[in-house]
Amino acid sequence: MLFNSLIFAVFFVAVLAVHLAPIPWILRKWSLLLASWLFYASWDPRLLWLLASLTVGNWLLGRWIERCRAGNRKLALGASIAANLGVLGFFKYAEFVSRNLQSLATALGWELKLTPWEVPLPIGISFFTFEAVAYLVDLYRGQSKASRSLLDFGLFLSFFPHLVAGPIIRPAHLLPQFETPRRATGAQFGWGMALVVLGLFEKIVLADQFLAPVAEQVFDARDGVAPGFLVAWCGTLAFAGQIFCDFAGYTTTAIGLACCLGFALPENFRRPYAAIGFSDFWRRWHISLSSWLRDYLYIPLGGSRQGPVRTQVNLMITMVLGGLWHGAAWTFVAWGALHGFLLILERWLRASPLARFEFWSRRAGQLVLMLATFVAICFTWVCFRARSVDDMQRVLGGMLGVPAGWTQNPLGDLNVLFTLVIMGGILGVQAWLRERSTEDLAKSTPPWLLRAVLACMIAALIISPASDRAFIYFQF
Repeated sequence: MLFNSLIFAVFFVAVLAVHLAPIPWILRKWSLLLASWLFYASWDPRLLWLLASLTVGNWLLGRWIERCRAGNRKLALGASIAANLGVLGFFKYAEFVSRNLQSLATALGWELKLTPWEVPLPIGISFFTFEAVAYLVDLYRGQSKASRSLLDFGLFLSFFPHLVAGPIIRPAHLLPQFETPRRATGAQFGWGMALVVLGLFEKIVLADQFLAPVAEQVFDARDGVAPGFLVAWCGTLAFAGQIFCDFAGYTTTAIGLACCLGFALPENFRRPYAAIGFSDFWRRWHISLSSWLRDYLYIPLGGSRQGPVRTQVNLMITMVLGGLWHGAAWTFVAWGALHGFLLILERWLRASPLARFEFWSRRAGQLVLMLATFVAICFTWVCFRARSVDDMQRVLGGMLGVPAGWTQNPLGDLNVLFTLVIMGGILGVQAWLRERSTEDLAKSTPPWLLRAVLACMIAALIISPASDRAFIYFQF
């Protein structure tokens, strides 16, 4: 059930009608939980048991950790995290591990015959297992208390706006919202619907209709020929725009849907392509994941407290595991490792004499750094999007001008023009609004202009051809 489908519109209207009905809060919470499970079951009803089992299991694990004596709490936490990561590892990485073990055995000349485990990947499992781990670790640290209500905990883990692709919610942010009755005010509902329109416009119009076809022609070419310089860059820019509009569109829609119901979800994007440096990029891109990796992986590893060498090792471990979290493929490992390298390189450059030049603090210097950051991020997107290591090498080679590749442009002049115009618009708007939130921008915009922009977006959504492309992050 996609946010950009007619069946979801009918589903959400029904959920909203029940939520606004004059019935007790406990019944409205049960209706939200059942709606969330129905939403999840619409993808694959066979895996609903997994979500239910993880909900009950982690609620019981949380109570166990809270009741453990001080000496046993660390053991209880370790067992609880191992259980969650074991479930995630089995469903997400079993086939990847067995396939690579077989390849290794073949390369070494060993007689090993492994049948790859074809385990179905439950949609959203990476997100709700990370939320469960955050809940358990926060309990252990004393930063939150165990939920007394299984119903409230079930809603925290499976609330349908963020269930399958985030944001990754912290327990302290969402659990308290289920304790008291909530309904959206008129202003909240209007703002929520505006966010839904904006998110769907980014997804359906920009990502699906204009950018995805260009990226697919370059990255999904099946002839094995490396694209030329201009084609490779056009395809990469198209994907850079597509993944931003697709994922930011999803989370904007999710935040808007929750707002229409009276709930608040955290911001997940903050003008990422206006970042100056790679650490700044990760403070702006997929904020809920980057903060999770920082708080639950990088800092427990030692963070930057144990010297420069250990800091660099911790950064690389964190980013490689963050890449692997996105998918069981070596391309994602390469994507994470490249980001780890860029973060380490940034630390070296900040400590070098080059960083002391006054030029970098001026407006022109900041613009140069912003463009340099974006170009480097585009190279990392090739690793993220490529279907295989060979495809990744072909596109990266094209971007670097080696080899010459295609002699003709297979994209069409119109597609190239649309890609350049849209990406130029995205970069320009993000640079212009670098430190301003969407809400602040809306408040400072004349109401008539805001209504006109929303009307244009709605018109574009209505006339856009139907698309069956799922959100990119649904695969994680």
